[in-house]
Amino acid sequence: QVQLMESGGGLVQAGESLRLSCVASGSIFGGNPVGWYRQAPGKQRELVALITRSGFTNYADFVKGRFAISRDNAKNTASLQMNALKPEDTAVYYCNAGGTIAYSGPYWGQGTQVTVSS
Repeated sequence: QVQLMESGGGLVQAGESLRLSCVASGSIFGGNPVGWYRQAPGKQRELVALITRSGFTNYADFVKGRFAISRDNAKNTASLQMNALKPEDTAVYYCNAGGTIAYSGPYWGQGTQVTVSS
């Protein structure tokens, strides 16, 4: 059974940075796109960034220029570097595998809380 586990969330002030990490059991990262999603209270879960196996990336407009997604296929890990954080970035961030830009994949982590204070 594939498992994804996120880490790196926390409480920061506006303008600061955080780096989220996702580790996958098994080899699911080897062939599938990996995405980071987020869900704020009362809002729908939304795609933040996606990276394909070959390294092609796609970002939501609201994080372009501030966030960077990366992956290490050999280590089955993915990361999300978040810079210049804003209070509106506050959400639970989830790692996802096997999806596309249009649809999330079937594999989810448990989520990690990111809180940005003003």
